[in-house]
Amino acid sequence: MDHFVKNSLADLAQADVVGLVPVGGGCIAEAVIAEFANGQRWFVKTAPGDHDMFVTEANGLCELAKPGVIKVPEVVHAERSFLVLEVIEPGPQKPGFIETFGRQFAEMHRYSSETFGFVEDNYIGSTSQINTQVSPTTQGWASYYYEFRLLYQYRLAERNGHAVGELVKLFGQLEGKIESILAGDEPPALLHGDLWSGNYMVAADGEPCLIDPAVYYGHREADLGMAKLFGGFPDSFYQAYEEAYPLAPEAGRREGLYKLYHLLNHLNLFGQSYYGQCASVLRGYA
Repeated sequence: MDHFVKNSLADLAQADVVGLVPVGGGCIAEAVIAEFANGQRWFVKTAPGDHDMFVTEANGLCELAKPGVIKVPEVVHAERSFLVLEVIEPGPQKPGFIETFGRQFAEMHRYSSETFGFVEDNYIGSTSQINTQVSPTTQGWASYYYEFRLLYQYRLAERNGHAVGELVKLFGQLEGKIESILAGDEPPALLHGDLWSGNYMVAADGEPCLIDPAVYYGHREADLGMAKLFGGFPDSFYQAYEEAYPLAPEAGRREGLYKLYHLLNHLNLFGQSYYGQCASVLRGYA
């Protein structure tokens, strides 16, 4: 941690920094728990470069807190150089934790907006996520998702040299089909945007806590598609969600397209090892 951040933390806490305890798990930012002479403890993220990643993360956390149904870390301070959050002490899961998590996640999705998108662009991993705000009466969800999620990632893949061969043909076939595949109207739901097993915690009270969001308002099935990638969650999570806020009968047919956004992002971030998965999903809609 550089002197500027350390001095800034001391000013915020009105006490000297007496300890920095590294916290593992992140691949973009470095994280520590900062300990102060007055007994305060804060979770602090830093990363090299000049960017707005921490500011948008803070705004996303504040948005997730608005429904008041699932815990998120309180934002202490955010600026381009660093992010300061309350420390969420980990604890053991309460009985029925996964079911509680599923129900709370469903209730969070009932919190709505008049537009798709968000008040600002943010990030999915280290990739920019475009959150242009559009009324559903101006642009339907299928068109919005195609333009600002799938097509945006595909064009990045073209620039990165990953959109080649079969992927080009399959993606070209998708445009004419996506309106029928993603048909169905729901109000824009508050989405975490990047929910997988690494982006939640069990807090000291045994309750779920969401971290590291990529917040926007969109179709709630998009959150659940991501939640089924990379190992997913136990079946009881989805069952509890379904009981609290039932999905449309055809939701399963659309799941692959919601996974595709994140697979394309991983293709752009990590390279050709994700090409096969992207092509496989697209084949299912060819």
